Amino acid sequence: MNIFNKKPFLIGEIGVNFYDIAKEEEISDMEAAKLMIREAKKCGIDAVKFQSYKAENTVSKNSPAYWDLSEEPTTSQFELFKKYDKFGEEEYRQLADYCREIGIMFLSTPFDFESVDYLDEFMDVYKISSSDLNNIPFIKYVASKNKPIILSTGGSTLNEIKQAVRAIEEVSTVDIAIMHCIFSYPTNYEDANLLMIKDLAENFPEYEIGYSDHTKPDLNMFVLTTAYSYGADIIEKHFTLDKSLKGNDHYHSMDPNDVLIFRTNISFLSKIRGMKNKQPLICESSARREARRSIVVNKDVKKGEVITEEIITFKRPGSGISPARIDEVLGKKAVEDIPEDTLLDFDMLS
Repeated sequence: MNIFNKKPFLIGEIGVNFYDIAKEEEISDMEAAKLMIREAKKCGIDAVKFQSYKAENTVSKNSPAYWDLSEEPTTSQFELFKKYDKFGEEEYRQLADYCREIGIMFLSTPFDFESVDYLDEFMDVYKISSSDLNNIPFIKYVASKNKPIILSTGGSTLNEIKQAVRAIEEVSTVDIAIMHCIFSYPTNYEDANLLMIKDLAENFPEYEIGYSDHTKPDLNMFVLTTAYSYGADIIEKHFTLDKSLKGNDHYHSMDPNDVLIFRTNISFLSKIRGMKNKQPLICESSARREARRSIVVNKDVKKGEVITEEIITFKRPGSGISPARIDEVLGKKAVEDIPEDTLLDFDMLS
């Protein structure tokens, strides 16, 4: 079963980027979050996603950084999480209400049990981060809410993914979307490994497959477009209004212009994809008739003469007898005189 009806379903992960936008625009954090939601809606994003946690519940104080320190200089995971954990239940409830008001889906990834509980009151689909893929007790707790789950798989083996999926299935029968993801910020293009999308589809044919991207947006949005063409029905990528901002996620986020390019690509793809089953099209009718070959006599043929391989050839147009039916022609006799270069017709033969 599919979680979303639209393909591709595009999730713009605002995450914690709104805090930096607030500083740049000199507005409140809430105003910045709502501004980003409006811009996401305007450029064609289907859902916005945030991150819900408190640092104390998520990371120990001695956890080192694993991101690009030239873009985000904070060397402690705890310090970074603490920097961006100002919002809680009431703020995210307000954002969920605002999303409903303007017609875009609200999502937030919970990173602790408390967030799972309060998000359940106003969120319809859960997202589990790659960082929690081996956190089986947490996965089962999320599954106990009996809502569809989007499962990111960055840094995971196939067996670990299967274990996580089994954990969900042990608790619930909810729909699951499995997201190819590379757990590297930013992901180098040569590390994107988009063919893994097809591998996930082969190993989990009963579940929807998607792609969560951490590459820097390429000029033509080929990474996301290729991911969709490879079978990712759900596309997730960080979203910002200013990719030049220093900070945790801006440097590998898409902006509204990137979204518009991606949507244009998808529109073009839908135009050229067409039907799966090979068959002649109406637009090919003229060429099929005029550019194919027919059986033609290469000399004047007298009435009563036997048609042999020596006196026939194959020429355009294709409106005569097809060369594929040559066995039905050889050995027949001409019932009339047939001039050289004539397309044979069965009425001429007996």
